[in-house]
Amino acid sequence: MASDAPAALVVGGGISGLIAARELAMSGFAVTVLEAGPAWGGCVGSHVVAGLKLDSGAESFATRSPAVAGLARELGLADMIVAPHPGGAWVQLPDGPQELPKTGVLGIPANPWDPEVRRSLGLAGAVRAALDRWLPASVGTSSEVTSVSALVRKRMGKRVLERLVSPVVGGVHSADPGLLDVDMVAPGLRAGIRKHGSLAAAVSAQRKAAAGSVSGPAKAGSAVAGLKGGMNTLVAALVEELRVRGVALLTGRRADAVAKTQDGWQVTAGGSTYDAGRLVVALDGPSAVGLLEPSMPELSALRPAPGPLVSLVTMVVDLPELDGRPRGTGILVAPQTPGIKAKALTHATAKWDWLAGEAGPGTHVLRLSYGRREEAGGGADIVMDDESLLAAALEDASALLTVPVVRADIVDWDVVRWAGALPFAAVGHKQRVGQVRAICAAVDGLTVVGGWLAGNGLAAVVADTRSQVAAATSREPTGM
Repeated sequence: MASDAPAALVVGGGISGLIAARELAMSGFAVTVLEAGPAWGGCVGSHVVAGLKLDSGAESFATRSPAVAGLARELGLADMIVAPHPGGAWVQLPDGPQELPKTGVLGIPANPWDPEVRRSLGLAGAVRAALDRWLPASVGTSSEVTSVSALVRKRMGKRVLERLVSPVVGGVHSADPGLLDVDMVAPGLRAGIRKHGSLAAAVSAQRKAAAGSVSGPAKAGSAVAGLKGGMNTLVAALVEELRVRGVALLTGRRADAVAKTQDGWQVTAGGSTYDAGRLVVALDGPSAVGLLEPSMPELSALRPAPGPLVSLVTMVVDLPELDGRPRGTGILVAPQTPGIKAKALTHATAKWDWLAGEAGPGTHVLRLSYGRREEAGGGADIVMDDESLLAAALEDASALLTVPVVRADIVDWDVVRWAGALPFAAVGHKQRVGQVRAICAAVDGLTVVGGWLAGNGLAAVVADTRSQVAAATSREPTGM
């Protein structure tokens, strides 16, 4: 990097911060990244359990857009992109388990008469869902904001909401669909209704758009892809490239304050100060607003609610009885399912063939997730200690997989907690994002990125971060 290159600071070394740093470095900036913790990648992390390097957070990416696959290819990981095993996923309903229908977005079916959908909904539920085709396109799309549940209930009815959508939304977003802004968690879906005439048609169009991203059958759960070695390999590749590009990567530097200066920005972190003409804040929503509001008090009223506390219990078990993949690649749990505390179980060695090969015959990796923001719960997180979580995981895994899993079967286990890692996109969040971005755009040299603005999921974060930084740097004065 030339000594006269303009300086840029990135606060936050999660996936959005690393991508922002890469975009800035490629645009000719001398970049410094400040990360409060000891590791890079945020919720795209890793841990070692029973000698296996596993994802400790995100373990796949949605294929509805080419954003993540495109970045992986740029980083030399094209040959590492893999589709999940075509076994499909299941859903645990209060009245028993069923295979999750294969064509859907957030569990919303593209065809209510698909045999798997009809089996989940029953005849009356399928008839009600099919009425969506005859409703005016304005139903569910005319209001400025709406929740996932309001849209689904209006167009397809209560049965679709309770038996298909709630389990998927709870498993993916850790929240009640009545709380989430549909335009944030399923961007373009309402516009698709207006374009194609029905919710089912809009879902079908989104599925077709994603179909070319990975090969293989379109079973439930396969609207995603992963990387051989885990999604954490994306972070490792990003960090390696940033070092090659001369980016200064500093851990243990929690940003305590930022201030606008005559020449740009100054950040105080870990007792040191850093100056740059451009600042990118890549933190969770509450932290980003807290850091910026002394300089920009108008952001205070737009501080988002923190995301739910999500706990992931990973168990590596010696249990050949699971070789048959009794519940495909995993199982989502509908709210109000009696006796089950988990919101989802991923049978990772059944989902990813590369991991099954590394683990070996009879050894299986199970990931159970806990923590869901419920409408009736007032937003409170129920916290269990590690041993209580393990006990719950053993009980839940046994019930969900129909194979007894006991303590003696465990080779190794770990608990990882993510506090606020999933942005909480409450109804109206899209409009608040617009306000935040308008306020930040009015301040020279500032860009704010992250899942709380982009929407949940790697696909949204990667695409949004790259476009936001590209747009900001394109406005820099000529001759910098």
